[in-house]
Amino acid sequence: MRGKRDARDKRHFLVMSALAILVIILGLGFEQKEEETIETNGTRTVTVRDGAVTDAAVLTAPSVQSASLAEALPSPEDGIYSFLQGPKSWKEKREWSGKWGKTFYDGKSFGAFGCGFCCMANIYSSLTAYQCLPTDIYKYAKKVTYYPGGGAISWEQMKATLSKLGFSTNLHRKPSSYEKFCHQIAQADATLVLVSSSNDDSYWKNTPGHYVTLFLYDSKDETVFLADSGDPDHNRQRVSCKTIYRALKISSDYHYLTVEDYDKEKDQWRHKSANGDWVRPDAVKE
Repeated sequence: MRGKRDARDKRHFLVMSALAILVIILGLGFEQKEEETIETNGTRTVTVRDGAVTDAAVLTAPSVQSASLAEALPSPEDGIYSFLQGPKSWKEKREWSGKWGKTFYDGKSFGAFGCGFCCMANIYSSLTAYQCLPTDIYKYAKKVTYYPGGGAISWEQMKATLSKLGFSTNLHRKPSSYEKFCHQIAQADATLVLVSSSNDDSYWKNTPGHYVTLFLYDSKDETVFLADSGDPDHNRQRVSCKTIYRALKISSDYHYLTVEDYDKEKDQWRHKSANGDWVRPDAVKE
């Protein structure tokens, strides 16, 4: 599906870059000789033909080359945006924090209500070829929905805003099956969830309700890459889906929103830049 491809362009770029670097390093590091015999582990021998790269060649590569390769390979997590919302993060000049953390919008501090806008900005900037700040999408939501400003945004208003941005989304209530929850997270490009320490305080403390974003589900250990605008120590960490599942705020009308697809042709915004007063990480290009 074209929209699905567009939504994953950044991650595809990282993967293809990694493969290109791997090929270059292997090509430079292993000059193959015709019919050369290499001994591995002291006992096993293999024949390396001209131009071939074998497991044996990789096993005999110098450790310094392995270290260089590990450093050179980009991670899919590098392409994920994870804005911070509060004044403390901005005061400490944390990466991903911005001047919005100490700014009032429509009479209220953005740091007190901006988590939903940080989530939507994370999704838009991570899954499309475009970028925006949380405050950019705050202004856009006021323009295209009935959101009045100066407070938390509702599920319906977020869904409507994301639809204007070209995303197909679905709203969910907590399923009785944890396995079903994991399946939905795995199928989504990203998930916006509402957590509360009232339901589980093993990870979030003193948190009556807070929107966070989930990316890059890993089926091996059932973890997700967490973008948490409210806590720098939680932000950009891999967290167990079981933790997320237990902390879902079930007193809300809905408990999470899955992002299923992106279609550039349906994106009515196409916001090209994330310019403003914020701490941009070195890995995030302008």
